Amino acid sequence: MWCVELLLPLLLIIKDASCQWNVWVPRDISAMTNSCVVIPCTFMYPSGIRPYRGIHGIWYFGQPYPQLFPPVVYKSRTDIVHESYKGRTKLLGDLHQRNCTLLISNIGTEHSGRYYFRADLGGANIYTYPDFSELKVLDQPSIDVPEEIVSDESLELTCYAPDNCPDMTPEIQWMYTDYLPDPEFTSDYVEESNTAVLSSTLTFTPRPMHNGQLLGCRVYFPNTTLVYERLISLDIKYAPRSVWVNVSSEVMEGSSVTLHCEVDSNPAPRISWMFGDQELLWDTASNSSLSLDDVTPAQEGVYTCVGDNGYGIMNTSMYLAVKYPPREPVVNSSLTVLEGSSLSLHCSTQGSPAPTLTWLKDGELVGTITAEELSVLEIAAITPQGDGQYRCLAENEHGRASSSLNITVEYAPVFLEESKCTVVREGVQCVCMATGNPEPTIEFYLPDLNITINETDGRYNYYTHTDGHTSTGMIKLREKGDRAGDGVPAVNVHCSITNMYGTESVLLELQQEKKYMMAVIVGTIGGVAVIAFIIAAVRYVGHNNKKENGNPGQDLVSKLENPALYYSAIKKDKQNLRKKVLKTELLGSKFNSILEETTGEDGDFQPVGTLAELEKQELNYAALEFIGARPREGASGRGDDGSDYIEIKAK
Repeated sequence: MWCVELLLPLLLIIKDASCQWNVWVPRDISAMTNSCVVIPCTFMYPSGIRPYRGIHGIWYFGQPYPQLFPPVVYKSRTDIVHESYKGRTKLLGDLHQRNCTLLISNIGTEHSGRYYFRADLGGANIYTYPDFSELKVLDQPSIDVPEEIVSDESLELTCYAPDNCPDMTPEIQWMYTDYLPDPEFTSDYVEESNTAVLSSTLTFTPRPMHNGQLLGCRVYFPNTTLVYERLISLDIKYAPRSVWVNVSSEVMEGSSVTLHCEVDSNPAPRISWMFGDQELLWDTASNSSLSLDDVTPAQEGVYTCVGDNGYGIMNTSMYLAVKYPPREPVVNSSLTVLEGSSLSLHCSTQGSPAPTLTWLKDGELVGTITAEELSVLEIAAITPQGDGQYRCLAENEHGRASSSLNITVEYAPVFLEESKCTVVREGVQCVCMATGNPEPTIEFYLPDLNITINETDGRYNYYTHTDGHTSTGMIKLREKGDRAGDGVPAVNVHCSITNMYGTESVLLELQQEKKYMMAVIVGTIGGVAVIAFIIAAVRYVGHNNKKENGNPGQDLVSKLENPALYYSAIKKDKQNLRKKVLKTELLGSKFNSILEETTGEDGDFQPVGTLAELEKQELNYAALEFIGARPREGASGRGDDGSDYIEIKAK
């Protein structure tokens, strides 16, 4: 009705006789389902036309041309209308006042469309206006949502409800706003093109956490059961706010590893995996994985995941540690240095975790143990004892490796304390020992002759030997020479040692050989002991003979009377003596052997004599008579009693 009141002044103003067929209706109009709608309408016709039998009007739906038989919405002449409009339409305007406003009640979505008005002035003065009003029947309110909602920027959302039904006034209420930060609500009433719209605006500042949240607008008509709702999901654009990657990890050399990256942003970002300045992989997604196979130490380092969606950029890095056993250490080349030089031995290697480096010399620890990839062993004023093999050992929990170098220390020759002359059985033996690098040459000097390694002399046994850096020279003087006041031979032997770094000479001192003197003493004592033993053995044999033969005087007479018996007795006694002396001789030989092993040289004493020598000492002459013996030439004869005899002599 309020629309009609607005149009009446316009109708009164139009009086021009030249006006043509015109109509004014809202181009667009809307209403909620099951409610009503009023379509304001004012029409004009030429002033020269006089209505015949009054003014009538018809509302069509969809088409303005009757010949196409469009559905009749309302007809003033009759109540014949389309089935879907029966009892729903009513003309609110006065056609004679050129007001054609239409009311449609209890509308549904099927009533949405274009509505055309046709004026019938009688006779041939019937005209369908081409202008139309398009009705939109809504089953839910409309919400005005910006095309782009950006996080942290103020947002306004407006909910609209049409107010084109004079019998009902709508109200608007927002839903699910409790989680919003400081929401604000404002209402407005808008009239445009003879239609009215009620609106409610919600204002707040969205955050990334609000992305995907639901908001709702409810429209209802008080005192009715008509309620309409509309829900929307917030699509909030925000820059990447978090980039998640694996925590820094450790892998063994040769293994495989997968690095994961997830980016929280809207819209989905472009994810790039970077290793240094090199881009390894990219993809437009919310997550991306980078796979590394057969990992090498060269792939150890910082890996960065970068997320960029146009609203911002963010990255997160992780460290990939590749564990592996120590590599073979790199050390100095083998060196030859002069005694007193200072050295710096370097050892470097690689390993993960960092290996410990240990310097060893000939298997013994030298220097300190370091837990770095470089170790320097400082040697100040190196001595000959520093000569040898130096090994750098690298160790970590995954293995060990080592490298070696040799250091050769060259130095001037030095005499050893073993250099001296000693008295031996053959004469005097002189030994000269020296160490040096290069090995020193040894020369002996006598007052009358210079002995070198290439010289020979029949009086000297020259001997030389080299063992490592030690040289030994030896000569034997077969003539003991003059004797000093204490009976010690007088010798004058000089030894000279030479290498490229120097020459040294020394007079060799004469020392009594302790082993030789010991041999003389032991030999003398041993000889006396053996002789004493032999004498005791002989006395023992003689004592036994007395016991066996009874009276020695009578035995002698009887033996002289019976030469054969006497010989037998002597023979028997000598056989017994031979056995005992033989045992003594064997004992003396063993004693001599032990003594020789003790002295290491030929002793001056002699072993006990042989059995023949003992017999020679015991019996120089014996005259025996053999009965019936055959004489030999030159050794036989006849006695005074006519007996034959043979002479046996032992010297």
